[in-house]
Amino acid sequence: MQVIENPLLSIVIPVYNEEENVELLSEEVEAALSAYPYELILVDDGSQDATAEKIKALENRKIILIELKKNYGQSLALAAGIDFARGDYIITLDGDLQNDPSDIPMMLQKIEEGDYDVVTGIRVKRQDSFLKTIPSKIANSIVRKATKMDIKDNGCALKVFNRETAKDLNLYGEMHRFINLLAFLNGARIAQVPVKHHSRQFGQSKYGLGRTFKVINDLILIIFLRKYLQRPIHLFGNAGLISLGLGGIVMFYLAIVKFGLGEDIGTRPLLILGVLLLLAGIQLITMGIVVDLLMKTYYESQDMRPYRIRKIYNGSQEIIA
Repeated sequence: MQVIENPLLSIVIPVYNEEENVELLSEEVEAALSAYPYELILVDDGSQDATAEKIKALENRKIILIELKKNYGQSLALAAGIDFARGDYIITLDGDLQNDPSDIPMMLQKIEEGDYDVVTGIRVKRQDSFLKTIPSKIANSIVRKATKMDIKDNGCALKVFNRETAKDLNLYGEMHRFINLLAFLNGARIAQVPVKHHSRQFGQSKYGLGRTFKVINDLILIIFLRKYLQRPIHLFGNAGLISLGLGGIVMFYLAIVKFGLGEDIGTRPLLILGVLLLLAGIQLITMGIVVDLLMKTYYESQDMRPYRIRKIYNGSQEIIA
């Protein structure tokens, strides 16, 4: 096999302690995509078993192995693979054989026919344990309500991106769980299709309930960065004004009690609350101003624009900028 110089597809798969799965995984990808010029990018996320050696032993010129120096987590492993990917379409899936590569041609047809930026899978008849499905359903519900993005299954790793959308993702922390949301907030058009899901055959799941809190923290961070990065004063300033208003009402009431009724207010907990609200309001407004200035410096120092253009037309003809 020869190295594909200009692959149409780049399949990016993070692997961590998957020595029993990598050979079968490569065979399933080849069986599903033999009609396409593709590269299979396997990112070894600091495996402690023989995963890297098993991949090298395949001697498959379509496979590109990226070995990370240590275990950085799935998000950074995905980021490394996407950064290297050369295909017009970038496809992600898990390395545990629960996703089925045979769904990829159907997803490619969907992204091309519908002029979508992302096609994401919905796992039907999901073959996972209770400990994985329940937190996943809760997280999907929270994302839908918090962002108005109507995606049924954000946890499905099987996704097809056009090149521009994939390269525009900023993955870190546990952000791989919110790839759909990151793309959506960047203006991507997303389609959903049902895909097959299999039970894990070899190895152990890397999922645990301990990640739930990390996921919630990352969701809060994403919402802040995408909704308020360009106008942080609107978040901090509004919160500060509310705090100042409440503190002012409390202090006004205490002033009436002190000077109008002649009562002692020095030992009242309400006085401490009023002072705290006033101080918190001042701090929040000040923080909003500082973060707003930092945001402007961030864009201007990198010659970045706070917007993205999809296409430009002159009449009916598309202009390549």
